[in-house]
This record gives sequence, structure tokens and C-alpha cells, in this order.
Amino acid sequence: MLEWLPVWFRIFFLSMIPWLESRYVIPFAITPTDLGGLGWEWWQAFPIAVIGNMLPIPFILLFFPYVEKWLRNFKSWSRLMDWFFAKTRKRADAKIRRYEHLGLLVFVAIPLPFTGAWTGALIAYLFNLKFGRSLITIFVGVLIAAGIMTVVSLTGINPSYIVAGIFIAAVTMGLIIFISNPSKNK
Repeated sequence: MLEWLPVWFRIFFLSMIPWLESRYVIPFAITPTDLGGLGWEWWQAFPIAVIGNMLPIPFILLFFPYVEKWLRNFKSWSRLMDWFFAKTRKRADAKIRRYEHLGLLVFVAIPLPFTGAWTGALIAYLFNLKFGRSLITIFVGVLIAAGIMTVVSLTGINPSYIVAGIFIAAVTMGLIIFISNPSKNK
């Protein structure tokens, strides 16, 4: 697979692929070559993967409305977008409407399938969140997800412990926000 390309470019390119992103490319990049990985050090792979992961995000946030409008001219694409947007809204609606960028951060930061920067950018578009804050929020989420997967890969920790810890932290942050802002809770 792409052996003719330099390793750094493979890491960079694979990190741009939706739902693969840096969170899954980093473990592949730091896995030894005899085990099927690329054999890079984590500190080499991490920044390249994060940059590759983030490169498409500003373009998605800025240009997706135009792409959507054009794709809506085709029935099959229109039906696919209706289905995917409904599924994404259903999955993220309560968190995003209530917590906006904090909900977006948690959604991007948890390294589970169908979360991440691409889906986060789509959510920011669907919920009409501000470009600058969304871009920063998605970037921080990508750093957290990539960091989690790097630690998991290097230590051999069971990923479910990491996800449980993130969930507990997110619930705790949500409760703190809820308790500290009683005027919005009515």
C-alpha cells in the first residue's frame, strides 16, 4: 500500500481520510514494521498525522454549503445526504444544542468510530456553529483523540478504560456547567 511514497507522506495522506484520521493512523505509524506498521517514533508521527487530519477541516467548514447545494441536484446524493444528516443530527443533537462547542469537543475527542474531525466539521455545519471557534474546538479534539490513541498504543492500556475516563470527565464537566449556571437551567 503506497510503498513508493515516503513514510511521512503516507502518514499525512492517511490522516486526511474521513473516519480513519490521525487517531487510527498514529497507532499504525508507530507499530513496528515487522508487525505490519510503519515503524516510526510517536513524536515523529504525531505532528504529521495531526496536521494531515486538520488540513481538510477549514475547507469543509467553509465550502460544504456550496458542495451540498451542488450535490442536491442529484437524487441519489440528496437521499444519501438526507439519511446521513438525519443520523448525524440524531446522534449529536442533544449534546450540541445544549453545550455547543463543549459538546463538539467531546464528540471529536472521543476516539470512537464515526466521531472525529470530519464528523465534527459536519456537525459544526449542521448546527451553524461559528467557523473560528469550531476550527479551534475541532483542533483541540483532534489533539486529545490522537493523544489518547498514542498513549494507548505505547502503553498497551485497554482503550475502554480511556473511553470510560473521558466519559466520566465529560459528565463531570457537564454537571459543573449545569450547576454553575442556574439561570440557563430553568
